[in-house]
Amino acid sequence: MSTALVVDDDETVGDVVAAYLVHAGMTVRRVADGIDALAAAAEEPPDIVVLDLMLPGVDGLEVCRRLRRNRPDVPIIMLTARGEEDDRIRGLEVGADDYMTKPFSPRELVLRVQSVLRRSGSALPSPDESPEAPAVAVDGNLEIDRRARRVRLAGRELSLTVREFDLLSWFLAHPGRAVRREELMHEVWGWDFGDAATVTVHVSRLREKIEPVPSAPVRLVTVFGVGYRWDPAP
Repeated sequence: MSTALVVDDDETVGDVVAAYLVHAGMTVRRVADGIDALAAAAEEPPDIVVLDLMLPGVDGLEVCRRLRRNRPDVPIIMLTARGEEDDRIRGLEVGADDYMTKPFSPRELVLRVQSVLRRSGSALPSPDESPEAPAVAVDGNLEIDRRARRVRLAGRELSLTVREFDLLSWFLAHPGRAVRREELMHEVWGWDFGDAATVTVHVSRLREKIEPVPSAPVRLVTVFGVGYRWDPAP
């Protein structure tokens, strides 16, 4: 049974989120501030964190940063009462896998949670990939093990979030294909809705980890007017 840590100082929101996740078969632990969230995650590491941006004391952005340092693999979905794009992007930039803006549909949140958990716990290639896609793929000095969900660059293991791993795995399975951000949301994560800026931020974070010069990418390149393309190593 998967465990979720729900962090929100709004008791009503916390109650609703917890109730829906429990109904979906999850074990839920609730806390109301950033300090307690970090302590709870250290004491009993959760399978996923649902994290409010605006928290008393240590805010959600700082909690996300610290969780990422200690648990780079734990999926984090950020909740925010703000609709401004800057707030959403800041959450993604510090390591959140996804975000939802309040007010939101609890059923949609459960679907997002289940989607991330399926990815993070999958022992098989993603359904959007070809069934013939090898468990281990090599592109120059980059190696990805889809079953173990591990990535090495020049022999050094990289720490990728669930979304970053999914993107990289998809691109390696589809080299040379120019793809729009909306297509990536659907083909990589199975979303038929959402903000395309989510893809932009995850691509940027992935470039920081795999490109020699992230501002001048040679692998995960931009196709102007279209989206992105993976150029395999010679």
